[in-house]
Amino acid sequence: MRILIIDDHALFRTGLQELLERRGLQVIGALGDGREGIKLALEQTPDIILLDLRMPQMDGLTVLRSLRESGFSNPVAMLTTSSEERDLVESLRSGAQGYLIKDMEPDEVIEALKAICAGETIVAPDLTGVLAKVVQGEPGDEDQAIDNPFKDLTPRENQILHHLAEGQSNKVIARNLGISDGTVKLHVKAILRKLGVHSRVEAAVIAVKHGLSQRNT
Repeated sequence: MRILIIDDHALFRTGLQELLERRGLQVIGALGDGREGIKLALEQTPDIILLDLRMPQMDGLTVLRSLRESGFSNPVAMLTTSSEERDLVESLRSGAQGYLIKDMEPDEVIEALKAICAGETIVAPDLTGVLAKVVQGEPGDEDQAIDNPFKDLTPRENQILHHLAEGQSNKVIARNLGISDGTVKLHVKAILRKLGVHSRVEAAVIAVKHGLSQRNT
């Protein structure tokens, strides 16, 4: 995995680069200027970009939109201190495949990067409820077309979906249910297929929107 970091905080940027490289990941650049970041991204085509939201001169959303307009199609994950609803929504609408918070555990960040590179859309677990709130305010097609979106799920899939709604990772779900990570992964794939969505975040949002919670299991 080839990673580009764009963040104006030199201390954080350097520390993150060292952390990722210690875990065996390749950081092709760690820059503090958005324009330089865009240039390097288009030249080197990293597998994923970690992009700060709040930057002077050229903020993260402007960088993200410029990358997409320039044809950069690989994943971009926002890595920020902001848990504001507006920032989350605008990032996803502008083409981000991830929205991560800087106080996440290092293992959580690395796991999220791998999932994003595998095609998932990942939002920091603490923000799943924020995203659900946004969706609740915007009635979707699933409300009009499906009375019970969970009717095709097995009891075990329903149980795992409850845990997804709490923002839990596959590893945590496996530990809580006493099953393997691989088994959880297979169930999650089945849940996504049956719900007609492409990421665990979307599945969690639907679950929260329809009142599912781990407390009901």
